[in-house]
Formats: sequence, structure tokens, C-alpha cells
Amino acid sequence: MNMITSYLFLAFAVIMGVTSNSYAKSSAGFTFIIPSIIAAVTIVLCMYALSMVMKNIPMGITYASFAGLAIIATVIVGAIQFNQIPNFYSIIGLILIIVGVLMVNLLGNS
Repeated sequence: MNMITSYLFLAFAVIMGVTSNSYAKSSAGFTFIIPSIIAAVTIVLCMYALSMVMKNIPMGITYASFAGLAIIATVIVGAIQFNQIPNFYSIIGLILIIVGVLMVNLLGNS
């Protein structure tokens, strides 16, 4: 597996992680069966994709990238789907997360 494939698996992991988070909220504490099943399946797919990424990218870099990207994407989905708009300080924190992910990926592998 090459690096491009690894980053595609990373993108898939982020999408599955965000999907899992969204359906976990929609499941209302896992009291609704369909959103609960979707949340469970997508988190398993997310972990599988992350394990594939770790074949080529170190575990720390993989998880830092995944966590940062998933946080940003989850905030965006929360704002759109659940009208949960972050405040000024949250936005500053999110910008710092983006900077951190960029630093880890662009400068951390040297």
C-alpha cells in the first residue's frame, strides 16, 4: 500500500468517525436502534481504516491527524446538522488544531 492509499484510508476513517459521532448523538443515548447500529458499524469501519493507515504512517502521526481532522469535521457537522455554532474561543482553538495537524504532517516526518 502506498502513501496515497494511506491518506485515502485516513480520509475514510475521518468520514466514518464523524458519521459515528453524528449517529451517536441521533441515537439519544443508544435508545433508537437504527442510529445506534449505524454508529456502531461506522466506528468499527473507522478503526479498520485507521489500522490500514498505520501500515505506512506512524501510529502517533496517524492518530494526531485523525483526531484533529475528525474534531474539525465534527464541529462543522454539528454546526450544520444540529445548529451548534462554536463561540469565538472555540474557533481560535479549532484554528490551533488545524495548525497542529499541518505541523505534524508537514514537519513531523523529517
